Amino acid sequence: MNHDEPAGGLRCLVTGASGYIGGRLVPELLAAGHRVRCLARSPGKLRDHPWAGDVEVVRGDVTDADSVAGAMRDVDVAYYLVHALGSGEGFEETDRRAARVFGEQAKAAGVRRIVYLGGLAPAGVPEDQLSPHLRSRAEVGRILLASGVPTAVLRAAVIIGSGSASFEMLRYLTERLPVMITPSWVRTRIQPIAVRDVLRLLVGGARLPDDVSRSFDIGGPDVLTYRDMMIRYARVAGLPRRLIVPVPVLTPRLSSLWVGLVTPVPAAIARPLTESLRHEVVCHEHDIARYVPDPPGHPLAFDEAVRLALRKVRDAAVSTRWSSAAVPGAPSEPLPTDPDWAGGSLYTDRREAVVDAPAHELWRVIEGVGGENGWYSFPLAWSLRGWLDRLVGGVGLRRGRRDAARLRAGDSLDFWRVEEIEPGRLLRLRAEMRLPGLAWLEMSAEPDGDGRSRYRQRALFHPHGLLGHAYWWGVSPFHAVVFGGMARNIARAAARRAPAPGR
Repeated sequence: MNHDEPAGGLRCLVTGASGYIGGRLVPELLAAGHRVRCLARSPGKLRDHPWAGDVEVVRGDVTDADSVAGAMRDVDVAYYLVHALGSGEGFEETDRRAARVFGEQAKAAGVRRIVYLGGLAPAGVPEDQLSPHLRSRAEVGRILLASGVPTAVLRAAVIIGSGSASFEMLRYLTERLPVMITPSWVRTRIQPIAVRDVLRLLVGGARLPDDVSRSFDIGGPDVLTYRDMMIRYARVAGLPRRLIVPVPVLTPRLSSLWVGLVTPVPAAIARPLTESLRHEVVCHEHDIARYVPDPPGHPLAFDEAVRLALRKVRDAAVSTRWSSAAVPGAPSEPLPTDPDWAGGSLYTDRREAVVDAPAHELWRVIEGVGGENGWYSFPLAWSLRGWLDRLVGGVGLRRGRRDAARLRAGDSLDFWRVEEIEPGRLLRLRAEMRLPGLAWLEMSAEPDGDGRSRYRQRALFHPHGLLGHAYWWGVSPFHAVVFGGMARNIARAAARRAPAPGR
């Protein structure tokens, strides 16, 4: 950069730190010697990240000028990593408004650079023919470039990395379907990029010369069709060769429903991903290398990117996932407190059990619920509820867990999200399945003397309208089986884990 860098590195603002890329960028910036401030609507979602104690976190929203102005104070480089991926009607206006606020407040605060990660748009395609999400990302880039602050717009196609929505879609489609009847977009040429290279370029973008303000295409060395990507994924993963039969009849909506049925990625997120694959997305320049030179072995080839991603998945070392970000349409309200909800309806199902195991063994079972471990009661009922949720456009059970043994605030957990966790004591989950109301599930472990513990479980439901009340009373006859069985089986599982007396 053409100005003196402050002691202790640059002062960086990161938006979207609770998302897939933002959550990985923060530790990379810290490792590069920069100071980091994160702007988050729900700061609690960041508190359990390994880097949380090394950053400043401020509460705010990119559409709120006052909170953005406060977050921009004394900032050198501002990273714009928020998108309304999968949002419903009006998302383009929300993106437009947020970008304008961000650019205006960056200019007013004297920010030296904006770095934005957008989507790679196809060359020669009129903007009105692009998918709504690609069109919106292109517009956001233009707004930031016009802000008066030097801006680097990094435009990427498919990002390959453990936990990314694009990688999860590719992985599950390839692993679960040895024979695939696929949409015609599997013939579209794409230039994927490894998440390691995306992060490397985002960090490098902070030190671009002050007179550089433009878009850069970023991609890996391979140009492949989606069909090629599935075949090569199967080879790297050691799977038999897949038979892929493209058909022309699957519309983007049908494609997204098909992807949502087979993979953990819900249709609301799968649709913009599949819509963006209708057009060829290939880099037409690699100018970024003039400013951020490629180190040896980079950009990573597709096969190596897949190999690294699979190693992370198998080693349970996925630091962030696509599901880390909020799910479109899912409730985000916190657990109701008595004063706020006085006079309202709040249905509660309470269970508890004395456990022949110490509290720390009981906690290990509580923290391990969901994903491959299941929910400790009536698996068919949980599976059916997950399938019903998928049918109405919800997330279903297939999101699983980021980590097989550990949870942190903000983690997705099947069709729940971790709203609160007090290690060793309390786990509170907020429902993200489609419901006529808001729902939570609490589980806690308490010492009970003589090497035993007490398990407490509370399910809460705040109904929306008459349908919400009808829903609660309609499912309440099954609570004894589902919630009662869950309490009993969690207690038994903890007791089985406990060492025998005298050992």
